[in-house]
This record gives sequence, structure tokens and C-alpha cells, in this order.
Amino acid sequence: MAASRNSPPTDLPERVAAFFAPRLPQGRRVCVALSGGRDSVALLQALAEVRAALPLQLSALHVHHGLSANADAWADGCAERCRSLDLPLQVVRVRVDDERGEGLEAAARRARYAAFAGCDADWLALAHHRDDQAETLLLNLLRGAGAHGLAAMPEERLLAAGASLRLVRPLLATARGEIEAWLQARGLTWIDDESNADSRLRRNFLRNDILPRLAGIFPDPAAALARSAAHLAENVALADALAAIDAAAVVDGERLRLAAFNALPAARRGNLLRHHLRHHGWRMPDARYLGEILRQLAAAEAGAAPAFPLDDGALRVFRGQLFLCPPETPAAALPWHGEAELPWAGGVLRFRAGDGIGVRLTALAGTACAIRVRRGGEHLQPDPRRPRRPLKKLLQESALPPWQRGRLPLLWCGDALVWVAGLGVDARYAAAAGEAGVLPIWETAAGG
Repeated sequence: MAASRNSPPTDLPERVAAFFAPRLPQGRRVCVALSGGRDSVALLQALAEVRAALPLQLSALHVHHGLSANADAWADGCAERCRSLDLPLQVVRVRVDDERGEGLEAAARRARYAAFAGCDADWLALAHHRDDQAETLLLNLLRGAGAHGLAAMPEERLLAAGASLRLVRPLLATARGEIEAWLQARGLTWIDDESNADSRLRRNFLRNDILPRLAGIFPDPAAALARSAAHLAENVALADALAAIDAAAVVDGERLRLAAFNALPAARRGNLLRHHLRHHGWRMPDARYLGEILRQLAAAEAGAAPAFPLDDGALRVFRGQLFLCPPETPAAALPWHGEAELPWAGGVLRFRAGDGIGVRLTALAGTACAIRVRRGGEHLQPDPRRPRRPLKKLLQESALPPWQRGRLPLLWCGDALVWVAGLGVDARYAAAAGEAGVLPIWETAAGG
């Protein structure tokens, strides 16, 4: 191709070594996402040549999508290449299911990234290059993406919120033609996925039809588009820094203080809410819906409790605070036989033993115990100085958001309700000072 003829071979090993050298204090285990195609073969080869000098613990991961009749041959080819380089390879078979109607490309990407989550490494290296960056910018521009989408692919990011594995793209500043020229100069081969020629797929259409036509009018359009993505990434970094400043006065743990949030200028409210959603790994609503959410939040009167459904759960207002609420997880009754912890409603219920805390052990002895949700009509006496009262009234007086009450864990011993999360132990069953007891502690999911 023209790019190969006009571009001299690039010293990729030096580039990838320079990329990883400052990152090694954070971890030396590097895994390459190896498809067997041109770009991942080049990245694996370059890293293999510098692994001893850095040094790195190098491995590879091949995701077998099963979409092509050649998929088994590609996996075998990756295995042979890794054997020749004396590198361990993990092959992960996935099922690509477009149940969301998102299209085959998006469904395959989702399955691929789910496989990445099982990678045991500090860094997962992807072989995206400068031309991929240009295609991503164009795709996101045509989708009407915001600034984060137009910043395209970052050089480095966490695989997911709360994860330790970091995705890196050491070749993001390198042109496709340079990579191909470097492989050809070394006599290395790679596989070609036949689907790359199918211009019915959007990315392929841009790569095969649009960018070549642009190149006939604009000099090196891929480089120009990649530069624009880099400029936008700088603007995104500034917006994120501003959101972090605003969050210090607005974010309270997993929730937003609505009065302080609404006191911000409109653009900063939108910026902070998008930042908060991204921070928790939630997908962004479209711009019109986000604008409507912001409008209703600004107009909400004291005591109002609007709710806004999103793909990953819902935004809910309660007592002047905005909560991110994951989808409801139905809670079934669970017998408790003294385990240290039990899963409950997307969180975990832990039991801490000690003297003078929680439920006295003698009250539990010889009695069948279970965790259940409310059924109605329950009574509790958390304060020995006050009479037993309906649980419904106690919850209404508490600061517990209404959507938590239906999945609140209640500890029953036989027919006796002895503890309710958020309210405490019934006074008749509380451990006295010096008396052995066990204290249940419910750790909820974020926003739950």
C-alpha cells in the first residue's frame, strides 16, 4: 500500500520501551491483546525484543470470538507465534450475542472487554494506532458524541471503575503504514480478518472508503484527525479537573448535595453530573435527556423526590440529595448458620463477633435464624427506653431512602425479629456489657 512504500520502517522496540519505562514502577506484568493481525503482531514482537532490557513479564491474550470460519486457525496461529517467542498465551472463547440490538461490532467489543477483565496482569496492551484513532474520532463525531467521545482513545485508562488492570496503547502515535513497513522489513507475517473488507460495517466504511478519498484532498488526514483528538483530550482533562474541584463541595460519598449542585453554573452542573456517572462506570444518557434531568433537578422543590431511569439504574432524589441507584436486586430469604458473611441485595452482610455488641449469642443458640425482607406488620424496639413500635413508622422516621427499605435485611431467630439494618438490635436481644454477641453489618452497593 502507499503508506508502506512512503514510510520508512520505524524502530518500534524503542518506541514501546520508551512508553513502558516510566510505567514500570507501577507493575511489570504486561499482557498483549493478540488477535494475530498486523498491529498486535507488531506490538507483541516489539515488546518481546525489549522485555529482557526493561525487564517485563510478558504474556499474551487471544479472544476467540467464533464469528469467522477461520477463528480456530487464528487461535492456532497465535499459539504458534507465542511458542516461537517463548511466551505464555491465554485463549478465551466468548459468545457474541447482540441481544441489546447494538450491532455486531459493538457486541463483539463488549464480549472482548468482558474477557479482558479476567487478565492477570498490571497492563493490558492494545495495538490501536494513529489511523485507528482517526477512525474513532470520525465515528464518534458522526454519532454526535460529546467531548469525551471526541477525545477518542486514551493512551492509558483503567479497564473499569474500581479495577486494577490498566489498558495501554503504546502505538497510538504510530501510523498504520509505519507498522506494516516495520513488519515487512523483518519478514514477519500476520493474518487478515476477512471482515475488514466489509464496508457495510461503519468503521470499515470510514477506513476503506472515506479516509482514502480525504487523503486525495487533504494531506495525511489521519494525522490531522489524531491531533484534533489529542487537543480534545487536553480539554477533557481540564473539564475533569474542574469537576473534581466542584465535587469537593457537592459530592458526599456516593451522593450529591442537591442545593450545592444547583448553585453551580449550568455548564458546570452538566460537567459534574457526567463526571459522576463516568466515575461510577455508568453509561451516559443522550444530551437531550441529560438536559431534561438537569432542568428538573434545578426546578425541584423542597421535599420533591423525582427519579430518572438510566441504562445502569436510576438517579433518585431524597431529602435534598441525589443518589445513583443500581438496578433492584430481588432479595430472597437466606438461612444463617453462623457464616461470617452472606451476599445480600448486591452488597454483603457481615457478622462481627465481640463482647457487648449486637445480638447476644445465647438468644441465637438452638434457634433457626434467617435473613428476610419486610413483609409488613413487623415491630422493633431498638431503644430500651421506648416501647416497641411498628417497623414501618421507624423506617419513615429514619434517613433511609425509600428504595432501600424493600430490600433491607432483617435478622429473624425463629419467630422473633432481632435486628434490622440501619435501625439496630431489638432491646430484648441486645448483648449486655461483657456478654458475647454478634453484630450484623450491611455493606450496600454504591448508591444502594
